Order: sequence, then C-alpha cells, then structure tokens
Amino acid sequence: MSLSESIKKLREEKNAVILAHYYQRGEIQDVADFVGDSLALAQWAAKTTADIIVLCGVHFMGETAGILCPDKKVLVPDLNAGCSLADSCPAEDFAAFVASHPGHTVISYVNTTAAVKAVTDVVVTSTNARRIVESFPADTPIIFGPDRNLGNYINSVTGRRMLLWDGACHVHEQFSLEKILKLKSQYPDAEIIAHPECKQPVIKVSDFVGSTAALLKHTMQSGAQRFIVATESGVIHEMQKRSPRKEFIPAPPADSTCACNECSFMRLNTMEKLYDCLKNESPEILVDEEIRRKAIRPVRKMLEISERLGL
Repeated sequence: MSLSESIKKLREEKNAVILAHYYQRGEIQDVADFVGDSLALAQWAAKTTADIIVLCGVHFMGETAGILCPDKKVLVPDLNAGCSLADSCPAEDFAAFVASHPGHTVISYVNTTAAVKAVTDVVVTSTNARRIVESFPADTPIIFGPDRNLGNYINSVTGRRMLLWDGACHVHEQFSLEKILKLKSQYPDAEIIAHPECKQPVIKVSDFVGSTAALLKHTMQSGAQRFIVATESGVIHEMQKRSPRKEFIPAPPADSTCACNECSFMRLNTMEKLYDCLKNESPEILVDEEIRRKAIRPVRKMLEISERLGL
C-alpha cells in the first residue's frame, strides 16, 4: 500500500478530514479532502462533521480550526510549522498597541495567534479583507494588523487611513522587482499576478492583485496563456491542474539563486509526517479556553460577514 493509500485508509478509519492550504507540497494537496486559502479552510472547519481535523498548513491555521471546533481533535503534521507574519505580531505588544489607541475598531489578519485574535473585533483574510473593511462606515477609526503591505494596499484602494501594525510575511517581502521585470522582458505576453502581501513596487507593476484564491480564479478566467506568479509557489500546483495548457512562472526572491519563492514553514509538512500525525493522533493543537472564548467572536464575525457578502 502506498503512503497516499495508507493516509486515506487511516482517514476513513478515524473519521478524519484533511484540510490543506494551497501553499502545501503538491502531494499533500492531492491527498487532502479540501484544498483552499485561509478563508476556505476556516469555512470548511466550521462545518465539518469529522471527529478529527488534520490541518496541513501552518500553526495559526490549526489554531483557527481549534477556536471554531472545540469539540473536535485538531492535528497538524508539524508543530514547528509557524508563520513569520504571525511572529511579527507578539500578542502582548499588539494588546498594548490597541490599548494605546482607544476608540479604534481592531481588524486582524487571520495570520495571527489566537491571543492576538482575542483582542480583535473582526478577523479577515486576504480574500475578504477589503470587503470587510468597506463594510464599516468610512469615518470608522481602524487598527489593522499585522501585515503592513496588505494594510497599505487596502488603504490605497479604499481611501481609508487605517492605523497599521508594522508586520510582514517574509515570503511576500522577498520578491525582487528587478527579477520580475526581467522575467517580463523575457515573456512580454505574460501577466504579472501578485498577492496583496507583496511590497508596493511589485503591486504597481502587476496586472492583477488578489488573494490566493482570487489569483487561482483569475488564471482560469484570463485569456492570457502565461503568468508570472508573485506569491508562494505552492499554489502553482493547483493552477497547473486547473489550467494544464497554460504556463506559470514563479516570481523569484531577491536574495537567492532559487527560481521560486517557497515558505520554509509550509514545507515542514511532509507526507510521512501527515501519516504519523493521523496514526498517532499527534501533534494536537490546544487553545487555552479563555483565549478561545474571546477569539471565537471575531472569527465568527468574519464568517458571518463573508457569508452575507457572498464570499
């Protein structure tokens, strides 16, 4: 029996569901029950009837599932699969920042710890961030954290003046504008598509900017046959599956000879770890109950607003 077959067998025996982010290794995406971005993973976790949720992504995604599903066992293949963006926003520091700016609505990106979500009014993902921000009156004072690039992008397209926490994703920060433009000169027919966590110069030269799910959808609907993809290169696996006749070129980072930009945390998860995780029902994500009770309100509010907006 192959490793993939063994994982599927264990999943059935244990009434488990495997959720995988688009940035996971291709073989993990292929064995998962559902593959999606952070919003879709939260939505699927909230409605699953499985006894065990295996979240193949990074730690905060497992925490989000744990916040939503306290009656289920939430597992991750590797507890060390963290997130540079979440790490850039320590909970105590963010709480102090919020306290020093009273009267602000606090909007936090899903890429944060449960403790940060606990001092938040509403959580957002890159898919729904702009629409949720726009759901508040234009004169609402807002704190947005932790991603300064996403916050700056939303400010630029909405005319808002949100107060931004100074955090960033190391993957999206590292894209090289010079190398992207060089690729564009080599492939002038290619569309440059970028995630809004990228720096402003990359955003400005892009033909389309959107969340991971939006980028995927755009590549399926666009008449272009070639794309330079400025986000974590794992999503290209699904892009290629959905549009097998199109070409996808990963945008390179500035400080490496590597042709693509991968999240080292996402790559910590492997098929072997996924199998062991299901077999041993470990490592398990455990969220402090007091923090969970506070954090579930902004997460549920995100899901409610997203449903209302049809996202």
